[in-house]
Amino acid sequence: MNIKYNSINSKLFVDNRKKFTAELKPKSIAIFQSNDEMPRSGDQNFTFRQNADLFYLTGIDQEESILVIFPDSPLPQYKEILFVRKTNERIAIWEGHKYTKEEAQATSGIKHIYWTEEFNAVVPMLMHHAENVYVNINENDRHATEVPYRDMRFAREWKNRFPAHNFERLGQIMAKLRSRKHEIEVQLISEAIKHTESALRRVLKFMKPGVMEYEVEAEIIHEFVRNRCNGHAYSPIIASGASACVLHYNENNKPCKDGDLVLMDFGAEYANYAADLTRTIPVNGKFTPRQKEVYEAVLRVMKAATKLLVSGNFIEKYHAEVGKMMEEELVNLKLITKDDIKNQNPEWPAYKKYFMHGTSHFLGLDVHDVGNKYQAMQAGMVFTCEPGIYIPEESIGIRIENNILITDKGPVDLMATIPVEVSDIESLMRK
Repeated sequence: MNIKYNSINSKLFVDNRKKFTAELKPKSIAIFQSNDEMPRSGDQNFTFRQNADLFYLTGIDQEESILVIFPDSPLPQYKEILFVRKTNERIAIWEGHKYTKEEAQATSGIKHIYWTEEFNAVVPMLMHHAENVYVNINENDRHATEVPYRDMRFAREWKNRFPAHNFERLGQIMAKLRSRKHEIEVQLISEAIKHTESALRRVLKFMKPGVMEYEVEAEIIHEFVRNRCNGHAYSPIIASGASACVLHYNENNKPCKDGDLVLMDFGAEYANYAADLTRTIPVNGKFTPRQKEVYEAVLRVMKAATKLLVSGNFIEKYHAEVGKMMEEELVNLKLITKDDIKNQNPEWPAYKKYFMHGTSHFLGLDVHDVGNKYQAMQAGMVFTCEPGIYIPEESIGIRIENNILITDKGPVDLMATIPVEVSDIESLMRK
């Protein structure tokens, strides 16, 4: 158990399971596997990171864990079962502490805890009383891998073992539930944001000409770990000068030069929940007139786009509206002309030359969280808002990003306290 964060109220996981159970068909059993421990090299594994769906329903942050939910079980003790890895003296010496049954019960709110080695003695018996089996395949829109991960292997094995059962997908249910955040989840995201803000403020004091991008990255991770964060929620981007025009640049190995900007896209992961911040700052603490002009254009788009993150709006419609805003700004910056717009390819509008990515994505247990982008936005959803302008010929790349909670009363900027105005950034850097 490599857990740095403070304990989470088990009410979150109890409430999440109630919402989940309500989505199942009658006589259904649902099975969630923990992530694999992924081999790195030799006898080393990569740092373990729990399967987001299993964590969402249990709070259990340990390998070799399995959750089984069977609301129509003929025996009450099998309606909710959690299997956790059985420890022993050798494991305790070499790997450290693992959940006791009592700790797993307190963390998850699940009463009936078994050892993982008991799974095949319990669950096949329950299958005889179920008609539908829900298995958990990674259905994130951005997912693409050839690695046969644990859930996939289990689904294939179980289909061969029980071919007469009806197999159902868990992905759509989990995307629906996870896209609307519980109030405790909002608190955890806000905690990640708090430590992301402190890392930015640390960097604003640290930045000066000659600093290496990796030194900036080191300042950030120092602030994260000292505040109980797991670390980075994703590979951080510290892109100075022309590198800022490479959208997923993460080499972070170049000097930050006097007169250049540095685009920094990073976020803390706290209790497996992500923050996702981008700020673009001048290396020497002072924007040039052109840098300021472009920066304030991006900032205007971000502020206007934030106002559109409301219940009832749709992502595709929203992105089109933001594109129109950006179009106007790029004309004013003399980067595109009205003739460019008039003659543009509708499939790739003229503004895409300088703003080629989307403005918002779901945020939560994953930085690119699951959710149905063709469904209307709803209260409880958290989105990023991250317009940018990238001008390779001027070695200027500027993106500004905040995290926005949709509520019944309108959008709430969860990063409202984080410096974003030119005057505030320059003032803090002078200090």
